[in-house]
Amino acid sequence: MNVVHQRYVASSDAHYAGNLVDGAFSLKLFGDAGTHLAIATDGHESLFVGYSSVEFLAPVRGGDVIEVEARLASRGNRSRTVDFELRIICRSLDETGRAKVLAEPIVATRARGTGVVPAGA
Repeated sequence: MNVVHQRYVASSDAHYAGNLVDGAFSLKLFGDAGTHLAIATDGHESLFVGYSSVEFLAPVRGGDVIEVEARLASRGNRSRTVDFELRIICRSLDETGRAKVLAEPIVATRARGTGVVPAGA
């Protein structure tokens, strides 16, 4: 099972030179998608306990349009291993608002983490 969220990255989300967005932006969105996945699979938001890996592969910029995917990788009695991926699907071209839809998405961030469904949930 998987869920996909899409959103526009506002220029106000950029914090660094070159209109770059910080890595924590990706992790926050992974949390939202992971919660959505947990509700869809278990009927509960679950509790996220941590990441076993995180890779920042390409920059995310203000003006981009991104999609975040959370995919259930494995299921224990109460634990759920989730693979996350953030892809840029539209790239900002300049500061005038020009942008283009990408023929192939750019994978910007990948991660794997674990959520736990509380006992009795």
